[in-house]
Amino acid sequence: MHGPRFTLSTTSGETRTIDVENGATVMEAAIRNAIPGIEAECGGACACATCHVYVDEAWREKVGAPSPMEEDMLDFGFDVRRIRGCRARSR
Repeated sequence: MHGPRFTLSTTSGETRTIDVENGATVMEAAIRNAIPGIEAECGGACACATCHVYVDEAWREKVGAPSPMEEDMLDFGFDVRRIRGCRARSR
């Protein structure tokens, strides 16, 4: 039996499924697995949004909606698929 897995799609269309540690964030897993497009300039302090990701509808409830502050940081209208990867954790 394996632990949690994330399936990540890059902006170029590549899809990779990676094994992650329990409690790891999407950002941490992406950085550890050299997924392009995740910059994480603040190192996971939830201060920059350079790790933003789009969440598939099937996972939105588990990940949770972005907070009002997060929406402001991401600077978008109302796209509940988009969150900061440093906030979403595996379980």
